[in-house]
Amino acid sequence: MGGLREVAAPFVVPAPSGVALRDRLKRLSAEDERVLRLVGDHLGSLASSDLKARCTAGLGHASDRWAERKRVLTAESSSRWAGSLTKATHDQWALARRAQLAHVRGLEAGARAVAHRLSLPVGEKGSGRAPGGYRSRREWHAKSRRLRVLEDRLRSARADWEAGVVRVVRGGKRLLNSRHHLDAAGLTEQGWRERWRAARRFLAADGESGKRYGNETIRISPDGEVSIKLPAPLAHLANAPHGRYVLSARVVYAHRGEQWRDRVTANRAVAYRIHEDTVRGRWYLTALWSLPAVTVLPLTAARTRGLIGVDMNADHLAAWRLDAHGNPVGAPRTFGYDLSGTASHRDAQLRHALIRLVHWAEDNGLAIAVEDLDFTAETTREKYGRKKRFRRLVSGMPTSRLRARLVGMAAERGIPLIAVDPAYTSRWGAQHWQKPLTSKNRTPTRHHAAAVAIGRRALGHPIRRRKAPPRHHRSDDGGHRTVQAGPGAPGREEPRPRVPGPRTRSVRAGRGAKAGDQRAQHRSGHAAEHETWQQDLLPLSFQERYRDPHHDNEPPGNGPGRGSSARFGGRPQPRGGHG
Repeated sequence: MGGLREVAAPFVVPAPSGVALRDRLKRLSAEDERVLRLVGDHLGSLASSDLKARCTAGLGHASDRWAERKRVLTAESSSRWAGSLTKATHDQWALARRAQLAHVRGLEAGARAVAHRLSLPVGEKGSGRAPGGYRSRREWHAKSRRLRVLEDRLRSARADWEAGVVRVVRGGKRLLNSRHHLDAAGLTEQGWRERWRAARRFLAADGESGKRYGNETIRISPDGEVSIKLPAPLAHLANAPHGRYVLSARVVYAHRGEQWRDRVTANRAVAYRIHEDTVRGRWYLTALWSLPAVTVLPLTAARTRGLIGVDMNADHLAAWRLDAHGNPVGAPRTFGYDLSGTASHRDAQLRHALIRLVHWAEDNGLAIAVEDLDFTAETTREKYGRKKRFRRLVSGMPTSRLRARLVGMAAERGIPLIAVDPAYTSRWGAQHWQKPLTSKNRTPTRHHAAAVAIGRRALGHPIRRRKAPPRHHRSDDGGHRTVQAGPGAPGREEPRPRVPGPRTRSVRAGRGAKAGDQRAQHRSGHAAEHETWQQDLLPLSFQERYRDPHHDNEPPGNGPGRGSSARFGGRPQPRGGHG
């Protein structure tokens, strides 16, 4: 066990900190779309200039610089629009800063792995925990040059990190690079420009508690009416008092609509974002608000009634229900999904699989145990060698999206979600559980066995099954009697369920007076299982042969003695002469 890494303790996943609802803005007029594009383009240009100012400030940015940026933007929009712009800019800069740090760590890991493999002799085999040397001198030479490239990139990235220099593209780097490969992206120049402009627009406003309907900039009434506070240069487009523009479309949130309506009625803060989908030709409005901190359910309470262990794979979820003692209950289940096709198709497949899993847990009142997977730093070639298919498989697993959706769905229905360390679950599950759980009518896969291992780790039990005692040391002297219950489990010492079918000719199994008395079943000095026992009368010749001659003159019926009356159930027997 010295070579195994330490396994982290399981924990209950906290609920999401916010809610996001999206609805389509239907039946927008041409004037509504024109106003939305004008406002979005104007605010988008302000956001670009503010992002440039924030990146220029770097690590020397302070509150006075923030206030100066907001004063500049207020003159071109309004104070509330300026506050939303500066906050969004700061969040985008912070996100780029975190991504830069992750990039530095990735380069460090890659350079360290290449250097380790270069230090090994050519052709040396690796182990399960570390890769071996390169296969040939040619590959060794190519990797030595690769190491120099990684070290140069690492020095540049570290210099940018220390100086606070980040590089951000409003609209997305991927969309920007597709401008040079329009044929491969399936776009025309005009189509690309429409997407680029839509991605760089800014139509987002933060909420404010105490104000009417929780937001003064983008205001939505409980009946779904949408009005926007226009920036100062576009105030002439207003169709309502106080420089506001009211859209002809109405918003109806089908999902969590009651919660949203309660918030806006109570004038609680709700943030909104409007964006255009140029591919479908639709406009969407997203509502967001934060949730109060909720006390996390204790781990002991979450696993009181057992749970459902779930093993996530590239094309399905393997699940098995376990009781509180770690025993698999019922049959395993598989929730499949197809991750090919468009992003919306993949998202729908994940939601369909997860909702079936959540409904199963909700119907039985059980928690869900999953692995705390994170493959962001484990997809390099130096980690998995030439296993290109396996690298693609690991990279294609939607761990972050599935985890985020499962956390939200489980929290909405009050289902505890337990995360466990994924170390050795697949290997030990297949080793200890796949064969014992296989029967004539059930053939579980190694993924189902891994689900059992995940569930047992979440329950606090070891994954390894308890070894059975010797065959003739079991209580039934030959049957399979592997006990999984702990010493403190209630009902552990109760008698086993009765085996159906008769055991004797007189009384059926489990019907005797002492059928449930564990003390009297397998110990000497106690009566048999049944309350009374009588033997049929023997033939007269057999009784005469075993009669006691000392009691021939004793009248019958004087009580039990050493004669035949006492020996055969206390009944008086017929007397005969000696002939």
